[in-house]
Amino acid sequence: MLDICLLGTGGMMPLPYRWLTSMMARCDGSSLLIDCGEGTQIALKEKGWSPKPIDMICFTHYHADHISGLPGLLLTMGNAERTEPLVLVGPRGLERVVSALRTIAPELPFELRFVELSDPRHHLDFGPYQIDAYRVNHNVVCYGYAVSIPRKGRFDVERAKAQGIPVRLWNRLQKGETMEYEGALYTPDMVLGPPRKGLKVVYCTDTRPVPVIVEFAKDADLFICEGMYGEEGKEAKAREYKHMTFYEAARLAKEANPKALWLTHYSPSLTRPEEYMDKVKEIFPASIAARDGRTAELEFDEDE
Repeated sequence: MLDICLLGTGGMMPLPYRWLTSMMARCDGSSLLIDCGEGTQIALKEKGWSPKPIDMICFTHYHADHISGLPGLLLTMGNAERTEPLVLVGPRGLERVVSALRTIAPELPFELRFVELSDPRHHLDFGPYQIDAYRVNHNVVCYGYAVSIPRKGRFDVERAKAQGIPVRLWNRLQKGETMEYEGALYTPDMVLGPPRKGLKVVYCTDTRPVPVIVEFAKDADLFICEGMYGEEGKEAKAREYKHMTFYEAARLAKEANPKALWLTHYSPSLTRPEEYMDKVKEIFPASIAARDGRTAELEFDEDE
């Protein structure tokens, strides 16, 4: 199972009912954060989720509304007696930016490890997650992220029996381990079928519509996309500042065909995003104007 929570849905500045951009994923005891805008800690507290299990933080870019909450979060994690390393991922310059922010959080009881992105695409395997970063089109270097949970093939009992594989090895082979037993080597491919459909969440904010977004969002379980503007007549402003309207996001979703679209990263002037959803749903019916704290519990399809 993969838990997803939009901790903050605001862009540019926080509002009394809307924190700045942040999303958290949880799977198999490991938490992954994308962006860390102002209010992320408070949103976590309101949700009842702990920051201590966060093993990785991915940054789309370094505008303040996406990273201003980091120093406080690091201090809180340190005060919770965390000692495990924390991996930070983001565009080139990440270590320099974080080092500057740590002027107010200089001492931490855990190591920070940096992964700086420079290529248009970058793949990472980390804990239960497969993470694909892809460059989008903002006025600074910016990346979207696809977070996937792979799923092994079905265990084939008949194949295991036919090959005389001892029953005591079945469970560990099913988990993907290679086993040596009584002079013979047993590998998972001897008992597992082809990989089954896993789970995929695609996160994209601060960009113009570009084809790579559709490529990664294709058939995703959840597509989270910026909708900076919902009001009529904002198209030119979206183009100028390299953001998206609700309707542009919906057209991307229509092409990519995810199971659901959550809009996020609203302009401060957009106080009631749900008022614009009728036209959005005409383009892509499975669209939601997400608010802070919106959560999904994604599960594998048992029919697969």
